[in-house]
Amino acid sequence: MKIGLISDTHSYLDERVFFHFENCDEIWHAGDVGDIGLLEKLSSFKPVRGVYGNIDDQKIRSMLPLDLSFNIEGLAVYMLHIGGSPPHYAKGVKSKLKEVQPQLFICGHSHILKVMPDHQLNKMLYMNPGAAGHHGFHKVRTLLRFEITAGKIHHLEVIELGLRGKEKAPTSQGL
Repeated sequence: MKIGLISDTHSYLDERVFFHFENCDEIWHAGDVGDIGLLEKLSSFKPVRGVYGNIDDQKIRSMLPLDLSFNIEGLAVYMLHIGGSPPHYAKGVKSKLKEVQPQLFICGHSHILKVMPDHQLNKMLYMNPGAAGHHGFHKVRTLLRFEITAGKIHHLEVIELGLRGKEKAPTSQGL
């Protein structure tokens, strides 16, 4: 299962997302979609799983949940827009993670690309794809792409879409 992970688009969708996610089976959006049309465009391209973020209006909130817990290819996943990061989680998140016991925790909101294990919570992997839109303080717009097989994540790549507010040739880095 190939996954394209995006967050914090804030109503802007770089057309190169379709190139980078062309071979993905699903797109996961970690919130702050910004515009219902953006979500519809992604959904017409690939199946989308996602959560709403703090800037999303009632239309988006009616289509996406606040949080999402699911199993895919033997991997337990939990997604929430405002989650903090290990070991400094947002209020109430640590207890929710202990309850759900995901192997992968995905969030957005910070606009900071980060992938790291949390050894205190059952060796859970934390992922934040950074921000793909132009709104915010981040300097480079980013995505993540990875594969899941038999409960394991592999071929994790960081995709840079260019500087916030400027167009640049895309790059991809394996991790």
